[in-house]
Amino acid sequence: MTETINTSRRQALKFAAGVPLLPLAVGTVGSFLAGLGNNTALAATIRPNTARFVSMAAPTLSNPQAMATTYVNSAIEFELSDKSRKQFPLSYEPFFITGDMVPDGKGGKILAGGYYDINNQPIIDRSVPGKERHFFSDSPDGTSLLKVPGAKVKGVKGNTVFAVVQFEYTTWDQAGKDAYGALPSPIAVLTLDQNPQTGKLSLVKYHNVDTSKVHGLWITCGASLSPWGTHLSSEEYEPDAYFIDSVKYFKAFSKNTFGDENKANPYHYGHLPEVTVHADGTGSIKKHYNMGRISHELVQVMPDNRTVLMGDDATNSGLFLFVADKAKDLSAGTLYVAKYAPGFSLDTNAPGTKITWIKLGHATSAEIEAMANSLKPTDILDVKKEDPNDASYKKVWIGGAANWMKIKPGMEKAAAFLETHRYASYVGGSMAFTKMEGTTVNAKDKVAYSALQNIVDSMVKGGKGHHEDSNITLEKALNAGGVMEHKLGGNTTDSTGAKINSDWVPQSSKMLLIGEDIKADDLGNLSNPNIVGNPDNLKFSEKLRTLFIGEDSGSHVNNFLWAYNVDTKELSRLLSVPAGGESTGLHAVDELNGWTYIMSNFQHVGDWSKSLHAKVQATLDPLVRANYKDRYGAAVGYLTLATTAITLPHA
Repeated sequence: MTETINTSRRQALKFAAGVPLLPLAVGTVGSFLAGLGNNTALAATIRPNTARFVSMAAPTLSNPQAMATTYVNSAIEFELSDKSRKQFPLSYEPFFITGDMVPDGKGGKILAGGYYDINNQPIIDRSVPGKERHFFSDSPDGTSLLKVPGAKVKGVKGNTVFAVVQFEYTTWDQAGKDAYGALPSPIAVLTLDQNPQTGKLSLVKYHNVDTSKVHGLWITCGASLSPWGTHLSSEEYEPDAYFIDSVKYFKAFSKNTFGDENKANPYHYGHLPEVTVHADGTGSIKKHYNMGRISHELVQVMPDNRTVLMGDDATNSGLFLFVADKAKDLSAGTLYVAKYAPGFSLDTNAPGTKITWIKLGHATSAEIEAMANSLKPTDILDVKKEDPNDASYKKVWIGGAANWMKIKPGMEKAAAFLETHRYASYVGGSMAFTKMEGTTVNAKDKVAYSALQNIVDSMVKGGKGHHEDSNITLEKALNAGGVMEHKLGGNTTDSTGAKINSDWVPQSSKMLLIGEDIKADDLGNLSNPNIVGNPDNLKFSEKLRTLFIGEDSGSHVNNFLWAYNVDTKELSRLLSVPAGGESTGLHAVDELNGWTYIMSNFQHVGDWSKSLHAKVQATLDPLVRANYKDRYGAAVGYLTLATTAITLPHA
């Protein structure tokens, strides 16, 4: 389909040795067609390292079509040699809308976002008799843009580059029944033809990665690119193995994946998958079972190629750290959970709250996978949902509720790596955060950032799952959430007194940005639409000195993609996704064959909420349906300049 308004969630910016024009992709993987023609006279007047983003206003019902698509009315601005400033408009460039038939690289077509079972056979939506069709996702998420040495793919005329795109779930079947978590998440490698003169990315080949050797994938959410060029995926909301019979959508997942609702082993999910892209545009996958079975969202590998900082997208979640034994190899290492000192505050001017680190254990992926294959939950733990009044049980917190547990003799390692949430609470970790989502790093300043989609429940005194010994006790909830920053350093010892072998360990945390809850405004927004609300995806650009923030909001009628300059503190709205959708797939690439890209996608367009969309649904629903396959489609792409490419001067 052709979108009627600029519809890129991710844009790419071209940097020629220091000054960026960035392409950002949203929903459809695409690149920033950054440019002004080969206007070398103008390029010579642009001063290096002077880029800033110019914010756009949020769309309103005066332009309903803008609210019903990916809308961009922002700009990038440069200072010229005469000290004047010139702006260049941004736009969105999609690669595809899910449900499109796209090239398979073999002369045929393949369904973008299509679902496949463990035998790589299409999964068919039979919910409406006579309208059977191949299931496809409306929820593309984590995306990585990369290149591979020696890459050669038929059909590429310029530079061969790749994007890995994962599809978290699909929201509904054709009958409108909730399908969340009921299908195995697909993950695809896109071969892209990068125009060397303009930076434009064009889709040449779509390859569906075979995930059968890792038992399929479960709810793949955010993702990041490792420093060694692999795609680090996620499996969010690990199924509760101990009470698996109550996780109804896991039974549906098992049925759709294996043909048997009881065949899938919950201990095979909730881990960290890693995708390697090959020179021919195919990909292979493995899972790391030794990085904690938690609600993996968007992890960040630090510049040492060994230290991994991990958020945890759950209620009663924690901040986790993994330090690999060897650089560029996550197959063995040590897992830690943070313990916060008292005093954590929403005050952005407050000093950081000190962190100490509790060692959960050391393991190889192979040994934990062997445990996952052979152990049942009752082999590891005994868990009660009601107080047994037995001193041999300890009270722990998980998913907003209390459990009482004891560990079976000799099962501490199995508990640490397969029942990580319960075990981390058991040993005293600060398991009190709510939906700690994307994590990224500002390497120059040695600061990391984590998104808190909301600040409620277990973080708040008297809230669901709150417990004083977590040391996270806020007096008031903040539904709009915020962004934390962590100061990083070395010479850190863990709970056993041993030194943590990393110079990139969070030492303290404080709030960097917070949203603002409001009474519903004229459009229906429940948090201030002119600042970040319910942040989710985070990525940092070292060259732009900019933190990019994508929203997953139940408080903004349209979710936005923001740019926050950490030096000037300027916050700029770059893009608005279709109403009812979530901003996902964020990835900032500072340099790829001389170009900088910002990728962006969206999910579940038109997922209406009575509390949020009552004032707009009647107007926007028919427009959203017309733009995005009756609400079953979503875009994968990037932000780009609205004009053609310009070669920029060296810094």
